[in-house]
Amino acid sequence: MTSTSSKTLLLLWIDAHFFPVICAAVTWWRRLVELFSRPDRKTPPRSIIFLKLAEQGSTVLAGEMIKQAAERVGRENVYFLMFEENRFILDVMDLIPPENVLTIRTRSAWAMATSCLARLREIRRRRIDACIDMEFLARSSAVISYLMGTRIRVGFHCYFGEGPYRGDLFTHRVLYNAHIHASKIFLTLVNALDVPPEKLPTFNYAPPARIALPMFEPAGEERAVVEKMLDELKGGAARRLILLNANASDLMPLRKWEQQNYVELAKLLLETFPDACIGFTGGPSEAVKVEGLVRQVGSPRCFCLAGRTTLRQLLIVYGFAEILVTNDSGPAHFAALTPVDVVVLFGPETPLLFGTLSPRNHNIWAGLACSPCINAWNNRQTACRDAACMKAITVNQVFETVCQVYRQRTTQPG
Repeated sequence: MTSTSSKTLLLLWIDAHFFPVICAAVTWWRRLVELFSRPDRKTPPRSIIFLKLAEQGSTVLAGEMIKQAAERVGRENVYFLMFEENRFILDVMDLIPPENVLTIRTRSAWAMATSCLARLREIRRRRIDACIDMEFLARSSAVISYLMGTRIRVGFHCYFGEGPYRGDLFTHRVLYNAHIHASKIFLTLVNALDVPPEKLPTFNYAPPARIALPMFEPAGEERAVVEKMLDELKGGAARRLILLNANASDLMPLRKWEQQNYVELAKLLLETFPDACIGFTGGPSEAVKVEGLVRQVGSPRCFCLAGRTTLRQLLIVYGFAEILVTNDSGPAHFAALTPVDVVVLFGPETPLLFGTLSPRNHNIWAGLACSPCINAWNNRQTACRDAACMKAITVNQVFETVCQVYRQRTTQPG
């Protein structure tokens, strides 16, 4: 059964057509209420809740921000509200207690609505001081942040930009700067807590040049289970592992690289590196399609991992691999938490803003004049139906990049 949260275009349409009116109505309500009572904005918060419903990759990019929040108020006083299927990566990063991760069920529109209301009641009961809305100019999240009842609310605002209207629901309105990497723009949100609201959007903060990512550390028994599975798939041979994430699902089709390209790439890599094997990754819903790609490769050194692992085990698989090739998607960010080198294919979005800040990250982007066409300003909508930016990335281009990275890894001492 398809979850409501996976219907990306529908949710964007609802956000664009219904929530501007809701934002305006709630803004007028806020102004009316604050004529009689203005909450304390000056006392530093003792507890913080982050709001990021979707996109697990963004949670990875926000790791340093969550860490800084925990340093401010204590790990036990940091909370997170998100869709239930996205909590996996937050648990893996282990930045806040698992019981502080509040999730919204998404099996149906009714479940999403009732679950959201239940979580809002729980948040108000906990009397959390501050909410940091991580969404890039989504209107619905601005309304949700207000309904949490926190006395401090931090979120992105367009000011004189032509971005989506979110009303006036935040106490601390931070300028959304599309020229700063996502990891760094997230840091402006938590540091805005130090600034009197009336001084924003101007405040004297410069994001650091380097941002360290947390590393995933599985337990020994977890590694042993995955290692045994990989040995069986390799046929007992001591071969180096290259992973291909063909992304065979129908979500975000403009980000896809043609599946036949992965087949051709796999054949070239197997021919060039006789000591290597190829593993195709994917979720359970992609298993049938991925098995078909493996059959097209037609090599005993190529196998399917789609649907064979949990998401946590998939990260362990990354740790055993030399390279992962993937389009711009969740796995590109998850893998940054492991030692694997990642070759990421960007198209309708740009690595300048959303590529992970890791020395093991290798971005390929055609840089066409029409790309990036998906961004926060246009509500992540685009008129493109051709994905010329992904088609411009050739198999040979990816092959050469993978070869270079593979040789560097396999010739390094130790």
